Parts: sequence; C-alpha cells; structure tokens
Amino acid sequence: MLPASMPPARLLLVISVALAALVAGCGLFRDPPPSKYESQPVFEEDTTLGPRDVFVVRVFKHEDMSGEYAVSEEGTINFPEIGVVEVAGRTPAQVEQEIQTRLADGYLVNPTVSVLVKEYKSKTVSVLGQVRKPSVVNYVSGLSIVDAISQAGGFTPMARKNAVKVTRKGKGDAPTESFTVPVESIANGKANDFYLRPGDTVFVPERWY
Repeated sequence: MLPASMPPARLLLVISVALAALVAGCGLFRDPPPSKYESQPVFEEDTTLGPRDVFVVRVFKHEDMSGEYAVSEEGTINFPEIGVVEVAGRTPAQVEQEIQTRLADGYLVNPTVSVLVKEYKSKTVSVLGQVRKPSVVNYVSGLSIVDAISQAGGFTPMARKNAVKVTRKGKGDAPTESFTVPVESIANGKANDFYLRPGDTVFVPERWY
C-alpha cells in the first residue's frame, strides 16, 4: 500500500515503474518468435513483362533496330518496321519469338533476336511502418528484406527490428501468408536471410518502450 502523504509526482513515478515491471513480466516487451521460412530464393519466379518494365532488344547485325524499350501503360512497345508489339503478360522469350517471326515476314532473312530485361518496374515490394522513407521498392531477383529496408532509408529509432511483418498474397486460391522476420538478427548474422517476392508488403512495427 502506498502512503497517503506521498507527493503526486513521486506517486506517478512509482505507478509508472510498477506498470512497466508488470508489462515486462507478462512478456509484452519480448520479440515474438520468428516464423519458419525458406532461407534461399527458391521459387518459380514470374518473368512476365508489364507496364513500365525496361528491356533491351538486340537484332543480330542490325544495330539500327537494336535498342532499349520501356513498356507503355497499355502493355506495348513500338518496334521498327513491324510497329506495335504486345508485351504485357509475356516472357522475354515470347517477345523475342514474336519480334523474330514478324521481322522474318518480309523484312529480314533469318533474323536473330534477343531480349534482356534491364528493370522490372511493374514488380514491386511495399515497405511501410517504422522506416525513414516508407516507399514502394522495385523488385529485382534475389531481393532480401535487409536490402528492401535499406532502400526505404533504414529503420527509425522506434522500429521493432526483430518483429517485422511480411504479408504475401497467395497465387490463385492460395491463402495469404504472414511471416514474422527477425531483421536485426539477420543483419547481425544470427539468422538466415529472408528473400522477398513481387507483391510482398513489409511492415515494421513500433516498439512499445
């Protein structure tokens, strides 16, 4: 029991300390256990192109036709001689084949075409919460959670670094997945890296103390 004569300021301090001890004793300040997750980027990667993606087309021995192209919002590019090419939803190999086939139809003899993707701007990862610059990060193959948070400016001082949440939408009828990722432990070499996929949302919660 607290003495009735205790000054209000001291009383408030005593109550605050007692509440902090109570919460700590209940384990509310402890980081949650991390989820089980693959420690390597082993999944079937979606290489289909989409709006704003950038790729390079090379036509063997025809440098005038070779160049860099950005996919329009309509999902197309305008290629020399053959005009509009539908790109969105197709793989680089499928785009190669269409350009090659259409060039061979009255423009070039046995053309050889290659397509190399430079940047997948249509595939992104959202990084939100206690980071310095919440943002949408362009996805690249092998993008780790540490890399994504670094691109978003790193953690704020209030970040709960070992309780980062990753939400991943399932394909088709598959359910949405959620992971608790110990990012600070990963950065310190105490846990395996976590690799992101296009469409993931990374949320860094605020610590409570």
